Amino acid sequence: MTKGLRQIAFYGKGGIGKSTTSQNTLAALAELGQKILIVGCDPKADSTRLILHAKAQDTILSLAAEAGSVEDLEIEMVMKTGFKNIRCVESGGPEPGVGCAGRGVITSINFLEENGAYEGIDYVSYDVLGDVVCGGFAMPIRENKAQEIYIVMSGEMMAMYAANNIAKGILKYANSGGVRLGGLVCNERQTDKELELAESLAKKLNTTLIHFVPRDNVVQHAELRRMTVLEFAPNSKQAEEYRKLATKIHANAGKGTIPTPITMDELEDLLMEHGIMKAVDESIVGKTAAELAAEVAA
Repeated sequence: MTKGLRQIAFYGKGGIGKSTTSQNTLAALAELGQKILIVGCDPKADSTRLILHAKAQDTILSLAAEAGSVEDLEIEMVMKTGFKNIRCVESGGPEPGVGCAGRGVITSINFLEENGAYEGIDYVSYDVLGDVVCGGFAMPIRENKAQEIYIVMSGEMMAMYAANNIAKGILKYANSGGVRLGGLVCNERQTDKELELAESLAKKLNTTLIHFVPRDNVVQHAELRRMTVLEFAPNSKQAEEYRKLATKIHANAGKGTIPTPITMDELEDLLMEHGIMKAVDESIVGKTAAELAAEVAA
């Protein structure tokens, strides 16, 4: 492997804005002069669309099927170059309901390594589907491919649950492979006490909240044009937020931690500590938690 190469991965609950966050952050890293390779590890092949201004890139698995086998492919066939000279590859996967999508991740990474795709690169970034529940999707962690894991989350309970679950996957391989949790990235959903919750969860997981990315409609406007915010609105406040995030990740080399996942009860306690459940009870039904508990007991 190329000396000095940083291999990072973005994980997070499906629909949390992980691919959008990762592509904008990587575009900002490219602005800093870093040479970037994105390896999309999602069967939807949407991890590079904003960089390439395309609906979906041809994937390694689809091209291998057309050619006969992955051994018949050349690196130029699967790799495209987009915004700020960022190199892009998508692993792909089978049709929904057929086969294991994780196979594409394994096949892609092996092919790229064997064909010198990582040479002359400063960062390889893996954009990984959802939760760590499948061996194929966990491969960047299990095989020590990704050295730093950044978890994209929000103040929503299921996003926090997924972040904690991913931390469990990192812990499983941290001592044997050296993978570390780089930090949490909170993609704001404007839920109650979101920043406080993100910071508290980070502390519980023995990591830091790398950055709190505010919600801004310019992100959607850029996505509709298949562009990053850095390209669509380079002088916007949101572009500056992604630049801040990229700068923090760039300065985070060697600072990753071994996570300390918590139980589901502890996660619920965290929400209780910040008064989230109490606020929800009162806002929806107009009664306090104590009043609801008394009614249930009766």
